[in-house]
Amino acid sequence: MNKESEQKIRDVFQQQKAFFKTHQTKDIEFRKAQLRKFREVFLHHTDALCDALYIDLGKSRKEAEYVEIQIVISELDYFLENIDEWAKPTPVPSKPHPTGAEVISKIIYEPYGVSYIIGPFNYPVQLTFSPLIGALVAGNTAILKPSENTPHVAKVLEDIVKESFDESYVAVFQGAIEENTLLLSLPFDYIFFTGSPNVGKIVMKAAAEQLIPLALELGGKSPTIVHKDADLDKAVARISYGKWINCGQTCVAPDYIYIHESVKDAFIEKFKAHLKTTYNDESLGKIGKIVSQNQIKHLAGYLEAAPEKVIYGGKYDLESRHFEATLMDSITWDDQVMQQEIFGPILPIMTYHDINEALEEINNRPKPLALYVFSEDQEFADHVLSHTTSGDAEINSTIIHVGSHYLPFGGVGTSGMGKYHGKYSFESFSHSRSVLQVR
Repeated sequence: MNKESEQKIRDVFQQQKAFFKTHQTKDIEFRKAQLRKFREVFLHHTDALCDALYIDLGKSRKEAEYVEIQIVISELDYFLENIDEWAKPTPVPSKPHPTGAEVISKIIYEPYGVSYIIGPFNYPVQLTFSPLIGALVAGNTAILKPSENTPHVAKVLEDIVKESFDESYVAVFQGAIEENTLLLSLPFDYIFFTGSPNVGKIVMKAAAEQLIPLALELGGKSPTIVHKDADLDKAVARISYGKWINCGQTCVAPDYIYIHESVKDAFIEKFKAHLKTTYNDESLGKIGKIVSQNQIKHLAGYLEAAPEKVIYGGKYDLESRHFEATLMDSITWDDQVMQQEIFGPILPIMTYHDINEALEEINNRPKPLALYVFSEDQEFADHVLSHTTSGDAEINSTIIHVGSHYLPFGGVGTSGMGKYHGKYSFESFSHSRSVLQVR
C-alpha cells in the first residue's frame, strides 16, 4: 500500500468522525432517506451483482437472488418499517428515591459513531451489506472492507456504496492484510467482523488494544444429529440443501453427521440416491465454485488422508474450482477431516449408539455456530438442545434460521460473540444508555 492510499484511508476516517459529530445521523428521517436511496441503487445493480457472484463463486442467478439479494432487501424493508419504534426511548420501572421524590427511568439508544465492517467471501453481498444497514439504521457511519477473495463482487459493492452515499458517511476500501491492519489501528467506535476464528482473534486483539466494542461472526464444526426415528427422506433433502448450497462454503453448514447406528446404512443409500438425482451432471458445476485453488488443494487433502473412507463423489477440478458433493463414512474424531471446520462440499458421517456419549464428544470440542437435530421425538430433540451449547439450533431443518430477521443470529465462544439481524442488528450497533431523572 502506497502512502497516498494510506493517507486516503486516514482522511476518510477523519471525515466520518467529523460528520458524525454534526449529529445528522441521529435524525431518524435522515437514516430512512439514506436507506431508501441505498435500496434503489442496490436493486439497480442486481444484474451486476449476480454476474460477479457467478464469476467469483459460481452462484447461479436463482441462488444469488435468493441468498444474497433478497435477504438484504427483505431485512432492509423490515428495518424501514420498524426503525421509528425501535429508536424510541424505552421506559422502565424506577426504584424509590430516598427523599420520596418522583423518579423516571428510561433507556435511550445511541449510535456508537464510526463503525468498521469487515466482510467475508462466502456470501459477500449479504454478509457485508446486512451489517451495514444495521449500522446505518442505528445511526452510525461506516467504513467497509469487502473480501479480497471475491474481487468482482467487491468492485460492485464499492460502486453501490459510491452511488448511494457520500464517503464521509459510508465508504469502501479494497485490499487485504496490509489495508486491514491499517484500518484496525484506527480508533473506530465499533467493529463488526465476519470470518474465520483465526482472523477473529487478530481483530479482537486489535480492538482490545483500544477497548473498541465489537461483534465477531465466526464459525466452527456445526454438528448434525440424525436419530433412529428421524424421517430419513426429509433429513437427506434438508441436510443436502444446507451442506451444498454455495458449495459448502457456509458458516452454518452441517459440518458432519452423527447418525444412530441402526439407520446409518439406509440413510447413506438414500443420500447417494438423492445426490445422483439432484446433482446428476458430470461437470461438477451444479453446486458452485470453491473460492480459490488453494482451498481446493486444502479440501483435497482431507480425501487424500483417508481415500478408503470416500463413499461418494470426491472429484474436483483445480482449474475451474469445481468440487463434487462428497460423502465420507466410518469417520472418527482422529481423522484429519474432523480437526477443523471443513468449509467445503465434504460431509463426514459418524455413528452413535448412545446419544449421551455422542453429546459428550460434541461438548468436548469448541462451541459450534449451529447445531441440527433430526428426530420425530420432541423429548429427544429437547434433550439434545439442553445438553449442548451452540450459537443457534434447528430441529428437522438446516441453515434457514439465518434468513429470519425475527431471530438473533450469532455464535458463542469460539464461534463468535454478538447477535444481529432485525431488531438485534439495531441493538448490536447501538449503545443502550440508561437515563434516570428525579423531579
